[in-house]
Amino acid sequence: MAMFTVNTSRQDPYKNFKFKVKWDGQLIAGITKVSPLVRTTEAVITRSGSDPSNKHLSPGATSFPVITLERGVTHDTSFEQWANLTHNINGDAAMSLKDYRKDMVIDLLNLQGITVMSFIVFRCWVSEYQALPALDANANCVAIERIVLQHEGWQRDTSVSEPTES
Repeated sequence: MAMFTVNTSRQDPYKNFKFKVKWDGQLIAGITKVSPLVRTTEAVITRSGSDPSNKHLSPGATSFPVITLERGVTHDTSFEQWANLTHNINGDAAMSLKDYRKDMVIDLLNLQGITVMSFIVFRCWVSEYQALPALDANANCVAIERIVLQHEGWQRDTSVSEPTES
């Protein structure tokens, strides 16, 4: 059985280093890491009173762990602007109730740079923002900014299909 429906001779799975992230219809520059998309459904255990030694399992509530985005520190303020919508920098504990949640799109690309899969993440909001990492004069690495997103689930965009590879 072929692993790919269009490119039946392809054997290599897609790589994890070519991707794009979008929100508000805009590509977000420089993202270097996206944590995995995970969905966990709890198992509900039930037992019958007449058969107490046997457990029966059925699906319960589904949860979606946070998603973390990382990128090198630049002058692009899109992480900070979104994070500021859940934290009023004026200090009066008010926040934006209109725009703090956003749907986000994560596109996986093939080596030609063509979108091969797309996932929509629903009603995201920033629960943690790291503007700067620990600074170390003896280190030799890129300064990373990070946001942690709470969200209400994700689903694959089935309108994106396997492209024909040349």
